[in-house]
Amino acid sequence: MGGHVILLLFITGVMAQKDLEGNVFLFPEQNDYSSVILKPVESKPLRKFTVCLQSYTELAKYPLFSLATHKHFNAFLILLSPGSKVYVYVGNEEIYFKVDLTHIEWKYTCVSWDSDTGVVQLWINGKRYPRKVAKKGFTFPASTSIILGQEQDSFGGGFDKNQSFAGEISEVHMWDYVLSPEKIQQVLIKKLNGNIFSWRSLHYEIKGNVLIEPSLQYI
Repeated sequence: MGGHVILLLFITGVMAQKDLEGNVFLFPEQNDYSSVILKPVESKPLRKFTVCLQSYTELAKYPLFSLATHKHFNAFLILLSPGSKVYVYVGNEEIYFKVDLTHIEWKYTCVSWDSDTGVVQLWINGKRYPRKVAKKGFTFPASTSIILGQEQDSFGGGFDKNQSFAGEISEVHMWDYVLSPEKIQQVLIKKLNGNIFSWRSLHYEIKGNVLIEPSLQYI
């Protein structure tokens, strides 16, 4: 799908699998009901992965990516507070990275984790921050709930308006391995697509007031 098509999706439970190149998910406002549910190509246990996605917002603190399991509601959560920190949760364990991203601009965020070492890596707009360690030896089960736009306080729900997203999200990808620095650079120029889910063939379900709009980003 090219950038010339405008889709307005307000109906709860809209399901689709599409190439979203040139488009964004637009969350018009913070609330406790609007979200995008992501459906992996294959559900399987994970011991390592990388998640990448772009965001554009005026919010001071917001959830970017929320993965819950039946035992861990913050099994994997990326929470940005651009003026000071990026929080990453793995198996409910919190770590944070000190950042200074006060400008309102598109942010391409990538986070990887490897169970063998517990190493967590954060990349923003191609810049890598000092590595941290969390949940060495942990395994993510096959059954997960993956959501954009909300922070999950229960499996697939428990939403709070103050823990929601407003703005634009695009270029959402996930891999079942840790990307090398060279691969991260390929992601930034749209030369590498995820194998768990990919923006070029995304299986998703929209809940509440979320729009699909052409991207106005030209970089």
